[in-house]
Amino acid sequence: MFQHFIDDLRDSAGQTFRMTSLVVAVALSLSVTTGFLCAAAFVAVLRRFGLIEACLTGAAIYFVVTLLAAGLYVARKRQAANRIAEAPKQAKASIQSMMPDPMVIASALPIIRAIGFKRLVPILAVGALALGFLASRQGGGDDDGSEAEAD
Repeated sequence: MFQHFIDDLRDSAGQTFRMTSLVVAVALSLSVTTGFLCAAAFVAVLRRFGLIEACLTGAAIYFVVTLLAAGLYVARKRQAANRIAEAPKQAKASIQSMMPDPMVIASALPIIRAIGFKRLVPILAVGALALGFLASRQGGGDDDGSEAEAD
């Protein structure tokens, strides 16, 4: 179970790093492209209409790019909020399906006998602390959802 948790964490961290580096590359590329397009539009409008119209055209191009970026940000934030809202339900369902399983209980009995009850109590206490820590981390995701509604 812990190996599955560690593998998920490792995959998540790797995916986050890849997505972050991809976003940085796309943002840099978009910025350079927008700069050249704005410069070309500025020169074309400057030759045909004048300086004020050329400046307004550049501002309009950057405004459109900003609206597109803001729309993408809002869509991604909603996807993340939906994913966070679904995660506790999935985790609760998997824990509930595992607990009454007779195979889990049957495999736990020899482990308890082998370790001994007196040695098992501190291990269970540490496990309970870890579970409480994980539960408090998952509870922190709800705060982000309230921020998303406030924004």
